Amino acid sequence: MSESGHSQPGMYGQGRRRRRRRDRDPGPPAQNLSGPSRDRDYVPRERRDGSEEPTGPLLQKTPIILAKPPGERVCVSFIVPASGAPSLEKPIMLIKTRDEGGKPGNPPDVAPSVSGAGTAKLEREGQRPTQPVYQIQNRGMGSAASGGAVDPVIGQTKLLPPEKMKHSIKLVDDQMNWCDSAMEYLRDQTDMLVVGVIGLQGTGKSTIMSLLSANSPEEDQRAYVFRAQTQEIKERAGNQSSGIDFYITQERVIFLDTQPILSPSILDHLINNDRKLPPEYSLPHTYVEMQSLQITAFLFTVCHVVIVIQDWFTDINLYRFLQTAEMLKPSTPSASHDSTGSSGADDGSEYYPHIVFLQNKARREEFCPRNLKKMHKAVDKLMAHSHLKYKGTLSMLDCNIFPGLNRDYLETEVNLFLLPMMENDGEDALTRAGSGPPLFSLLPGYRGHPSFSSLVSKFRSQILAMSRSQLSHTILTEKNWFHYAARIWDGVKKSSALSEYSRLLS
Repeated sequence: MSESGHSQPGMYGQGRRRRRRRDRDPGPPAQNLSGPSRDRDYVPRERRDGSEEPTGPLLQKTPIILAKPPGERVCVSFIVPASGAPSLEKPIMLIKTRDEGGKPGNPPDVAPSVSGAGTAKLEREGQRPTQPVYQIQNRGMGSAASGGAVDPVIGQTKLLPPEKMKHSIKLVDDQMNWCDSAMEYLRDQTDMLVVGVIGLQGTGKSTIMSLLSANSPEEDQRAYVFRAQTQEIKERAGNQSSGIDFYITQERVIFLDTQPILSPSILDHLINNDRKLPPEYSLPHTYVEMQSLQITAFLFTVCHVVIVIQDWFTDINLYRFLQTAEMLKPSTPSASHDSTGSSGADDGSEYYPHIVFLQNKARREEFCPRNLKKMHKAVDKLMAHSHLKYKGTLSMLDCNIFPGLNRDYLETEVNLFLLPMMENDGEDALTRAGSGPPLFSLLPGYRGHPSFSSLVSKFRSQILAMSRSQLSHTILTEKNWFHYAARIWDGVKKSSALSEYSRLLS
């Protein structure tokens, strides 16, 4: 220090520190832990830009690595520590699809923003090749396609399910003319099942078809896809359905509901309204019967399953009608068959559908095993000479409805199923059956069969599980089936066999 008490400038400064380092003897190379020896001649290195490195002290800093805890590394949100300085995050790569670069109004160097889960997914997976996205869109389905979900990664609309029909539409109108409105609901795929129904007036055809297709017994009948008879129509003995109604489910099952066969209300309408008959028919009742035969023969040709509904056992005229329709059924066209006439096929193979007899509104006595056995024998004898597949594809014994009966109990088991009355129609009878002593009045009345909902569910399962035979010489898609059915309907109306049969009736 100087006399004034101040430190001298060169004693503890930068020059003093250099002199001490130069005077220090260098140790052996193995003991030098601070890098290369300082006694070498220092040659300043040149920088990349050509300037020399400035002379001065070299301060070596220890590198500090900042890392997040393991629990916070997967989080991509912007985290601000307690000190207030934002922490560094992993850069986010935004990926755009190939075709978005060429769209008008979207610059090629600007990537569209990806939000939320899509950003995190891109961080983990990285860029992946764009895959083709298919979308089914048809006439009348634009609103369904526009409201579909968009894939956040691909940026395009996902494959949408087929549109669900809200109600049935006309396939054949009340004038027996073909309608094309069902074409927009059909697809180019072959996995389909066609189910038709026939029956007398008031047997419950539309109700059963609604329960098999889209509705449940608990719903209001006014919301059924096939309109059932209202109370007003029942009081004046009218019919609700006319022509053929069409409905297809999202499981690709086509249901065809028909007007009642041999309907007295249709005959009454023809007579009282002085409706003009076609020239080939002279009497109204002949025209009504020919309409019924045309519809039944058409169903025998284009359906996999035909359900015959009756509400009492049994009407012998119904079986005669079925055999007549089978006789007038158009032949299955072969590969070389270019006309729609009723001539036989060249290879001799003929298509016949599965036919199921449904006993609707069955009473408790009809569920008795002895009576059930008699019913099977009667149907088997009446249909003995028929080529329709009326046995071997449906069984009530497989539904656990009669748990004490074996398959051998029914020697000749036909496709017969029994359905009781709906609960809302017969709950008054059940209440009266449950009346009695105070203890037993709390229990429901004995029905002798499972509930209506349970039996409808079992019947639906067996109908949908039936085999789907080939309707024509080629495998038909839904759209091909529609064109095939239109050709068959036109052939049925112009059939020479039906014309000859109508002359015999006249």
